Amino acid sequence: MSWLRALKHTARTGMKVERTRLEPLVALRAAVGLAIVIGFGLAFLGPGAAASSAFGAFMAAIATFQKSWRPRPVLALASGLTLAVSTFVGYLVGSSTGLFLALLAVWTFAAGLLWAAGPTAGIIASGNVAVMLVTVTLPTSVAQAAGHAAMIAAGGVVQALLIVLFPIRRWGAQRDALADALAAEADYARRLRHDPVCAFDPQPLMRARDAATVTARQARRRPAELHGARGLAERVRPVLASLADPAVGAPAEGPGRDRVRELLDAAGSVLDAAARAIRHGDPVRLPAPALAVLKSPDTADLLTGAPQRAARRLAALLDDVLETAEPRSGRLVAPDESMLRPTLTALVPTVLRSVRSELHPDSPILRHAVRVTAVACAGYLIGQALPLGHGYWAPMASVMIMRPDFSQTYARAVARFAGTLVGVAVATGIVQLAQPGMYLSGFLAVVSAGLMYVLMRTGYAVSQVCVSAYVVFLLGMGGVRWDQTVPDRVALTLVGGLLAMLAYALYPAWETPRLRTRLADWIAADGRYAAAVLGHYAAPADARRADVRTALLAARDARIDWQDAVDRAAGEPVRHRGLSRAAADGAGEAVAALGRNAMLLEAHLPDHSQAPVPGAAALAEAVRADTEAGAKAVRERGVPRWERVRALVSDEGAPVWGARDPGVLRAAGAQLLDALDEVSEALRG
Repeated sequence: MSWLRALKHTARTGMKVERTRLEPLVALRAAVGLAIVIGFGLAFLGPGAAASSAFGAFMAAIATFQKSWRPRPVLALASGLTLAVSTFVGYLVGSSTGLFLALLAVWTFAAGLLWAAGPTAGIIASGNVAVMLVTVTLPTSVAQAAGHAAMIAAGGVVQALLIVLFPIRRWGAQRDALADALAAEADYARRLRHDPVCAFDPQPLMRARDAATVTARQARRRPAELHGARGLAERVRPVLASLADPAVGAPAEGPGRDRVRELLDAAGSVLDAAARAIRHGDPVRLPAPALAVLKSPDTADLLTGAPQRAARRLAALLDDVLETAEPRSGRLVAPDESMLRPTLTALVPTVLRSVRSELHPDSPILRHAVRVTAVACAGYLIGQALPLGHGYWAPMASVMIMRPDFSQTYARAVARFAGTLVGVAVATGIVQLAQPGMYLSGFLAVVSAGLMYVLMRTGYAVSQVCVSAYVVFLLGMGGVRWDQTVPDRVALTLVGGLLAMLAYALYPAWETPRLRTRLADWIAADGRYAAAVLGHYAAPADARRADVRTALLAARDARIDWQDAVDRAAGEPVRHRGLSRAAADGAGEAVAALGRNAMLLEAHLPDHSQAPVPGAAALAEAVRADTEAGAKAVRERGVPRWERVRALVSDEGAPVWGARDPGVLRAAGAQLLDALDEVSEALRG
């Protein structure tokens, strides 16, 4: 993609407005918290303290809207307290340009590195740096600086208290994640009726797993229906695939195939009913025809062998799903039986390890930290040198715009400037018409912030319209006229956006050259998953399903990393370096087929009492060795070869399988080889 096309693409992305489900009650609660701290500040402490507390409450509320499974009060407190510390320390050195620049560099570099801990930590840290640039200009003494820091922290405390006192849809995010996973499987079951080998995106299941990882305190309070259904959904998926696939399931045509289609449709109805019950906390309402199909005795006459076992297994699993999805069903799980998320203090060593792992020259996170530090310092100096006043707006805009990848940075730069232009124009018009005083300005600031909370997920440009109006009204509380701030804000926002875009162009972290590495990681992860499944066939008595589960999760992580990398690379102005778009698409489909074949084998894992399957150990070792070697070849821009697997599934490998030839497993090995050959063919083209 050329630079011109990339700029057009990112501009359209930045200005895009999405239709999404709004959360007006949550936004109202956040706006009420902001109104409380502004009103208290104006009534008892003056407009300066009111502005400080408003920034604390404003950023704390934004933190609670981030995509995180941690308790929302914890996010609000963390945001308010860290912002208070940043503001106070910033004021202590603010009188010296050199010392403040040094502090700004350290703070910004740390905020950039915190993206290694996830987007929520990165966004909160970046917001703290940006707001610190504003709030350090408000106090006039150390005592006032301490008071302003206390008010900022109080703003976060107020937002946290409101969440505790007025909870809205408890466990709503976790309910939605689990319901989305069940609904995705329902859709998968219906698609399998028409396409027995259709693909399934594991993202909803991974998101549900993240949502099911809780703190010890949450584990003691989690509703019973939120425990267990996710694990059952994980086990349903391979059974659905094995039932539908003609290679291991029912024949492609005939009465058996018709019954499979009926079973898949009934499974979709059951999973949808469970999803609705979990999402809303209502009793399960299931259409009677779906249960009749699943319990029909005719299935035993129409299906035999592996398809019949899959049909029975599916009916039993769906019964368990329905029982688990019923409100207040089952038992509350003890914390030591849950997937536990560490507390914020216990998370520190993990964050440090994540940051340490990014300290190498090719790391996108490290490059982002260097870029944002250089831009923030340069923007601050440029803002101070320009005869505009409010010079902090240039670095503030840059810090809020910049992200570790190209597309988001450029899209946000365009959206921020456009949103600022519209927002200040609207706010200026209101100010000129209404001539608001201190309290009316505070009220208009709260309304603007409330609109931003409601519309935050519709697009960055829309939220910036509201944020720009919020800042104009907030500064108006202290008597600052619009003509003293609006022109400066627009000009310096443009400067900050241009600096952010220029920095990425000069010191990029392109994803395109890393596509081969991402693909190699996925091949190796899928190979380890397939080998773990085959190892279960080789030694059923000693096998541990947890090993298969761990390998499956690693393969899913690698697949999601690959998909994210492909999406990011699609908008970059970089020619492919060894992996064209067509090759990437073809190789991705082939590796997905490799993982799917392993999943079909997982659906029929032998019990611990069964005898080892001849040849399974040799095939497991061949798959592991070939995929590791193939991944190495992909990283080195070569075409992988799969000689060990090919030798086993060919006629020359017949002695390995023994006298009792396991046709199903050998056929599965041939399917694995076909998928691997498709990977080589895609890379060769």
